[in-house]
This record gives sequence, C-alpha cells and structure tokens, in this order.
Amino acid sequence: METRKGLTGKEKFAYGIGAVGKDMVYMLSASYILYYFQDVMKTSAIAMGIILLIARVFDAFNDPIMGVIVAKTKTRWGKFRPWLLIGTVTNAVILILMFSCPPTLDGKGLIAYAAVTYILWGVTYTMMDIPYWSMIPAFTKGGKEREGLSALARSCAGVGSALVTVITVMAVAALGSRFAANSSDNITKTFDSKDMDITAYVVRLDQDNNPTSDVIEYSLDKTDVTVSVTGTERAFGESYYFNTNNTKYEFDINGVKAKTSQVEFCMDSADAAEAAVAFYVDSEAFDSIKGSDSIKAELTMDSTLEVERLGYKYFSIIIGILFVVFTLITCIVIKEKSSVDMQTASVGQMFKALLTNDQAMTIVITIVLVNTATYITSNLLIYFFKYDLAGSNWQGNYTLFNTFAGGMQIIAMMLLFPLLRKAFNTLKIFYICVFSAIGGYVILLVMALAGTKSVFPFFVPGFFIMAAVGILNVVVTIFLANTVDYGELKNGRRDESVIFSMQTFVVKLASGIAALVASICLTVFNIQEESDAVVTVSVLADKISKFKDSVVETINSNSVIGLRLVMTLTPILVLGIALLVFKSRYILTDKKLEEISGELKTRSGS
Repeated sequence: METRKGLTGKEKFAYGIGAVGKDMVYMLSASYILYYFQDVMKTSAIAMGIILLIARVFDAFNDPIMGVIVAKTKTRWGKFRPWLLIGTVTNAVILILMFSCPPTLDGKGLIAYAAVTYILWGVTYTMMDIPYWSMIPAFTKGGKEREGLSALARSCAGVGSALVTVITVMAVAALGSRFAANSSDNITKTFDSKDMDITAYVVRLDQDNNPTSDVIEYSLDKTDVTVSVTGTERAFGESYYFNTNNTKYEFDINGVKAKTSQVEFCMDSADAAEAAVAFYVDSEAFDSIKGSDSIKAELTMDSTLEVERLGYKYFSIIIGILFVVFTLITCIVIKEKSSVDMQTASVGQMFKALLTNDQAMTIVITIVLVNTATYITSNLLIYFFKYDLAGSNWQGNYTLFNTFAGGMQIIAMMLLFPLLRKAFNTLKIFYICVFSAIGGYVILLVMALAGTKSVFPFFVPGFFIMAAVGILNVVVTIFLANTVDYGELKNGRRDESVIFSMQTFVVKLASGIAALVASICLTVFNIQEESDAVVTVSVLADKISKFKDSVVETINSNSVIGLRLVMTLTPILVLGIALLVFKSRYILTDKKLEEISGELKTRSGS
C-alpha cells in the first residue's frame, strides 16, 4: 500500500489560493447579479428571481451528471485537475459576458440575455467546483489532515468572498467613473433659460439634509439658469430627470456655493419648451441667497447611469483574470497523491446512493438552509444601505460595514474556529454558531425597527452573524466530508464526486431561493431606483408645494419596514428549521466516526 506523506506548506497554499479565486467569482455572482440586472440594467426584479431559481433547478440535473463525469475521468494529469482548469477558464469568460450586458438590450431581449448567461455560468461553475472539493478525500488522509485542509480551504474561500464583498461597490464606482467619463459615446445637452422656460426653486435643507418649508420660487423673468447635462443616449429617455442620485453635479447660485446640497432637474420630453430645476442647499447658503429676488445659476451634471454598468463590466474582467491565475497555481502545484477507486454509477443509481446516505442528505439540507439565510441578507443588504439608511455616502457606509463583516468572517474561520476546536467538538461548535447567528438577526431586527441610522451600531449584529457564518462554512464542509466514509460503510462505495456535487448544487440552490425571496421583496414593497420614477415639471412643482406646506415625504415607510422584516425574520426562521433538521437527524459524532474508520480498515484488511 502506498505511504502518503503529510501535505506541504506549498500544497496547502496552492489549494487555498484556488478557493480564494473560486469564491471571489461565486460571491460576485451570488451577491450582485440581482442588483446588476434589476437596478443597473433595469430588468424586472421578479423576472430575475424566477431566472435565478430556474437555473438552480437546472443544476439539480447538471451537477450530479458532472459528478459522474468527474468520477469516470482518467487522464495523465489525474481525475480532477483537467476539469478544474477547463471549468475555471470557461466560467471566467461567461462571468465577464454576464456582467457585460449590451446597453441597447431591453425588455424580453434583456431577460433572455440574463437567463442564458446565468445558466451557462452555473454550468461552468459546476465544472470546476465539483473537482475542486472532490480532491479533499482523494488526496488527504482522514481525520485531522482532512479536517485541517477542509478548514483551510473554507477559510481561504471566506477570504475570497470577503474581498469581493468589501471592495465591489467602491471598485465598481471607481472603474465606472473612469471609463464613463472617457466614453466616446458621451454627448452634452445644454438648456438655457434664455431659450426656454425654466422654473427655478431654492429649498433650505435642515441639519439632517431633509427639505424644509423654506422655499424660494423665482418668476421666469427673474431667472437666468443654464443646465448642462453630459451622458450617453441611454441617459436621455423620453422624459429627462436628473438628480443627486443619478449624476455627479456642481452648481453655484448668485456666486454662492453650498457646502451641502441636492438637486433635481426635469423636462417632460426631449423637445419640451419648459423645464424645472430645484436646488436644495444648507442654511448658510440659503440665507446668503434669499436676499435677492432673482437667480443666476450654472448647473453642470454628469450622468452616472453608465458608471455602474461599465464598472461591473471591468471589475468582472479583473476578477475573472485573477480566478484563472489562482486556479493555475492550484493545478500546477497540487498532485493527486492517491487514487481512490471511485466506482461510477448511472444517474439513477447515483440518486439512489444519495438517498440511502441519510447523513449526506441531512448535511445537504442543512447547507441549503444555512446558505439561504445568509444569501437573503447579502442580496438585500445593498438595498438596505441604499434606500433605508440612504444618504449620499451610502456606498462608503456599505463598504465600511462589509469590511468589518468580512473581516469578522475571516478572523472567525482562521482564529476563532481553531480556538473553539480546542474546547469543543464540531457538533457543539455548530450549535454555538447557529444560536449566535439567530441572536445577531434578533439584534439587527430591533435596531432596524428602532430606526437606527448610523452604520456603526450595526457592527454588533454583524459580528454575531458573520463570525457564525464563517465558522459554519468550515464545519458543514467537515461534516460533508465525514459522510463519505459513512456512505462507503453503508453502501460499499465511496462517492466523493457525487456527494460534493450535491454541495455545489445546494449552495447554488440556496442562492437561487434567496434571490427569489429578495426579488419578491423588492417587487412587493416597490423598492427601486429613485431615478426610475417619472418626474415631470408638474410633479416637481407639486413636490415643492408640499415642502412649502410642511408636508415632507420620505421613503415609503411600508417599503422600509417590509425590507427590514424580510432581511431579518426570514433568516431567523430558516436557521431555526436548519437547527431542528440537523439536531434530529445527524448522528456522526466523533465516537461514531472512529467506529466507522475502524470498520473500514477491517474490511480493507489494513
């Protein structure tokens, strides 16, 4: 029998760096694909939710088939590495295509593009994900070596996920701003009160940047306003509406520059003879302006509509290249040290084997539930910061929170898990983490309903949730690897690829379910980009009139409450079900695993 040496530091690094790249790609898709197509490309949220779920149902057939293909593969480079490399390259290409949707598409064409690219992304991701995880039982010894490598890989995967979670929004903004500003498709349209009727308003902002009843409306003969708007044709629709949220702007009024400001400019149609502009300024600027009965202002606005579209495109290119490079390192360094005799089976026999491995199915169900809870939160979090906490610095606050949460996830996997492992077995760690996550969601719910607006208090629930999620990712992978030995004892066959193909499927299934839940939430509570609203000259005039009457309208309270409840109560419910399923069905304690290992050695005669 071949004697296997322990893994070297170089091999551990190479395997771990593959996980970093793999989960960078996965997190970009899982957390931002709904936002990209719904908020950036303006696809129907419910249509995207259905597409994401259908893709996961398709994976129910694709993933197991891929597991069988991997099991039957025999090449000079081994069973796993060829598919790992092929899957990585093709997945990187599809990822870039998916986030490079042509801006001319709309309606059914846009939905079709999203459906085709996303399903292909899922297929190619399976091609590399199954062989990656299937390598663990095939080239490691059982027990501590396998547990250690599983923990390392999950920790590295967490690093990849955290990196993308932390940097995506700011990186997209930076890349998009650069490429949008230099786009050859940009056009500039100028509107001057000398050539058309432009109604102008100046509104005082309070210390919280909310409009007040202090409003100045200027008569047309006292108005000298020039508005210059730059953007692509996509920015100029049938009616023009540009504001603080969809442009970068600059203005001065009668030579006064406001320290804090907002702005709205609208026209009923491209060739309308009238327009309206509302300048919102801080108290100091308002007091300086109100002494004059006339207004002279120059407003320049650069549309940011293309910023996110171009930003996601170029960011996906960077992530795709890193993905290929990291996987190449894995394939070059890692050698399949032992060849496990993996009997292949038909798809029917394979499903039968899975159904008879009750422990594998228990862990599969647990992984679905735990990941569904996590992905519901990650899908809705960007909307929570953008529309609930809001503010002009929502991107910075979102990045700040994700930096903290991602850091906690990494620290939990790399430091807290090893510390907990010294004091508790993996079963107790699992329960500790589930209760920690539930407690974090309860705190988050209380804070959200209390109307907390500062980002820093949210670090408290973020710690309990993300630390728990990080450790749970490690623990459930260990549990899944343990079910391979259990399945061999019970069914007489080692099914690494079969079982780990189920892990790939269920994690993607969880993201699909979560995306559908999120899309339903967005549709039911009408949470959408404000710039999508049809704001005409009369609508803006009515809005200003309400300010004068001290009727200040904010974000619809029902929408906000609905968002808060879905992103907190739903994960609590799902985690509670996961806890009940696991507690009632999982039996692979440390003692039981020792018995299984001894029985397998007896059978093999070693």
